[in-house]
Amino acid sequence: MTDELVRVYVPATVPMLSRLREQGLTAGEAHAVTPTLREWYAEGDEEELEYVAFTRAAQDALLLLRADPSAPRRRVVVSVDLPARAVGRVDGELGSSAVRLTEPVPVSAVAAIHVDGAEAADDVAAAAEVVAEAQAGDPDAQFTVDSAEDHELEWYDVTELDLLLRSVS
Repeated sequence: MTDELVRVYVPATVPMLSRLREQGLTAGEAHAVTPTLREWYAEGDEEELEYVAFTRAAQDALLLLRADPSAPRRRVVVSVDLPARAVGRVDGELGSSAVRLTEPVPVSAVAAIHVDGAEAADDVAAAAEVVAEAQAGDPDAQFTVDSAEDHELEWYDVTELDLLLRSVS
């Protein structure tokens, strides 16, 4: 019997990407289309649900940037396909897309890497400074975070990892 694969969106930073090839990603939490997300967004199709999970991972990348002031001010989301056994549930509220990764994510599981372009750096830097306040309900901080979210993340194949690291480091 084969283990079903689950698409998971892992928030990251550029320094985390530099460790990906040798150590894998060691993120504890990530986002995926969960049963509670499906129940909350009953009208959404699979693509819409995946976009919600992806967007939440990008928001969590802002929290990682806030915690690592030396990281380049670019949100990073790594799309990975993991065996269902490697993805644990998080007891979340209705609509939650949060999942817990039970083991490091190997580079072989990476489907794509998404990173902000250079033009987003100033907006992302400002959003990383106030993301916690936005989550606490501050409307001015939320406006700043929304400005970063106006930027679409660029798509990279895993084979472009070294090129990507040279261009954003």
